Amino acid sequence: MKTLTKAEEQVMMTLWQLGKGLLMEIVEKMPEPKPHKNTVATMLKILVDKQFVSIENLGRIHRYHPLVSKDAYSTSTLSEIARGYFQGSYSNIVSFLVDEKKLSIADVELLLNEMKKK
Repeated sequence: MKTLTKAEEQVMMTLWQLGKGLLMEIVEKMPEPKPHKNTVATMLKILVDKQFVSIENLGRIHRYHPLVSKDAYSTSTLSEIARGYFQGSYSNIVSFLVDEKKLSIADVELLLNEMKKK
């Protein structure tokens, strides 16, 4: 899967939250400071080119729909991080997070319990 820039990710996050939307709906839903509508329109064009977003023509306006789910993109991104920084090991990611005190032992135990249930 292609990677997105931070600006493209921000537009996708907003579109995932909306489910679908017109340009101005997307701009209004974006966090402050809101980018200019022309910037968002450019990002949407790029996202269409990257096949992350489709366009539904409604006369002279367009409604945008995500083609890639947030879960699919998250999985792909996490896999890239694992390959690029942690020798492809998810356990190395967890160890790193524990070492950096971003994940507590209680969090790890909770994850283990969730895994046992599944």
